[in-house]
Amino acid sequence: MSVSIIYRVFLLYIEPLSTIIGAFYAHFLPRTYLELTHAPSAPASNSSLPTSTTVVLTQLANLYFLFAINEGLVLRATNDLKVWRILLFGLLLADFGHLYSVHELGHQVYWQFWTWNAMDCGNVGFVYLGAAIRIAFLSGVGIGAGTPMSSGFQKQKSP
Repeated sequence: MSVSIIYRVFLLYIEPLSTIIGAFYAHFLPRTYLELTHAPSAPASNSSLPTSTTVVLTQLANLYFLFAINEGLVLRATNDLKVWRILLFGLLLADFGHLYSVHELGHQVYWQFWTWNAMDCGNVGFVYLGAAIRIAFLSGVGIGAGTPMSSGFQKQKSP
């Protein structure tokens, strides 16, 4: 089986790296993360963040890190198309959940891309891209029966 280079570059490098950047912001720059998400409801810059907020943002960072590890390492560890499909289907469901999570910002956040800040680009635009790539993969676009899929790790031989 062969997989388009677009899938390999995006799923094995670009998306895991961008997800780790999101984890970094959520954990190490929580105030910036909150201000970029929705400045009017972010705590005042001269006040400390509520403990519950820092705990939840650290949990979010941990989940982002897990997302990056699952995608970046699990997909590298196997050439099995079934594993790729299962993992990418799970991530597609997470994409829909992530898009739902910003609905409180108003319906315009989904389509008024010219008003997006960096967080909106990640929370909506980048998620659209990831979902589109997953849908294409799950639909078989760019998946062929040619040369074996190259994942970056040597394929293990069965005993």
